[in-house]
Amino acid sequence: MASPVVGADDVAAPLAGRDILVCDTTLRDGAHSVAHQFRAADVRAIAGGLDAAGVNVIEVTHGDGLGGSSFNYGFSAEDDIDLITAARGVIKNAKLAALLLPGIGTLDDLKRAHDAGIDVVRVATHCTEADISLEHLHGAKKLGLETVGFLMMSHMVGPNRLATEAEIMRDAGADTVYVVDSAGAMLPHQVVERVEAVRARLGDDMLIGMHAHNNLGSGVANALAAAAAGVSIVDGSLHGLGAGAGNAATEVLAAALDRSGARTSVHTLELIDVAEDIVAEICKGKLPKLDRGSLLLGYAGIYSSFLLHTRRAAARYGVSEAEILLELGRRRVVGGQEDMIIDVAIELAGIQLPD
Repeated sequence: MASPVVGADDVAAPLAGRDILVCDTTLRDGAHSVAHQFRAADVRAIAGGLDAAGVNVIEVTHGDGLGGSSFNYGFSAEDDIDLITAARGVIKNAKLAALLLPGIGTLDDLKRAHDAGIDVVRVATHCTEADISLEHLHGAKKLGLETVGFLMMSHMVGPNRLATEAEIMRDAGADTVYVVDSAGAMLPHQVVERVEAVRARLGDDMLIGMHAHNNLGSGVANALAAAAAGVSIVDGSLHGLGAGAGNAATEVLAAALDRSGARTSVHTLELIDVAEDIVAEICKGKLPKLDRGSLLLGYAGIYSSFLLHTRRAAARYGVSEAEILLELGRRRVVGGQEDMIIDVAIELAGIQLPD
């Protein structure tokens, strides 16, 4: 789409002439903001608006992916498959994606999602555990799905190690590999280092993506830096819905891409309307904000979905939310270690457990 704003036709603009795809995760990562309570009607309204606004990929599942509805991660208002089916019924042009975390989602969950109409599966692992994605990537390929390797908590390893893990996913059949700032802990130069390393290792023909959280307030800046460094697809969510302080806001990202001279299929003004007229109404009082807790997630390098669990533990044991997060950061906890939140809270409260 040709942008109507100053800068779009500036040949010196950082993304002048670059084609960038946009993936929206409002109906997956954004589910964290509403405690996974999206209903089929919400999905139809939001997915239909995103599709009409020209977004390329729309992701729909529980915030923790297929199979995430559970006591540990929070129960969804409606089954993932019902939500995927609702989205499939209104999406005409965009690709429909689902997230799958090995150990939470199973191949059976993937087959059900495939039968419900997904086009893409994004298989997510910790940034040092790409090898546990192989079975799911192979299974997705057998189903004829487009595949994405999603390297979460990418700030926790250096560029070369991240590139090695990306290579494992590529060799297992991933069509795209993502640098994922799950903690919102990276700054633009750190994003650039990782994207460039992955690009150098995988080659220019491999698609690379960027998923940016906003816990240090740099979500959109990080996505733009990644695009300038060579990624072909960037994630966002409307109004920045998502775990912690949320993600790069899709409507802001689209506007910034226009101003940077990038070519996208997104109709930015229509996307802004979807954010304001649909998402803001559905999510009244639940839009993410960059407050003390979410800022400390980025500062300490903690997985963004830990925030709600930390707040509950702090209230239950009468200890500081900030102290819990900082101690979790010192222990370098990762996704799947949510039980450590309670352990740390109990220790900080000075509670002696029986032997």
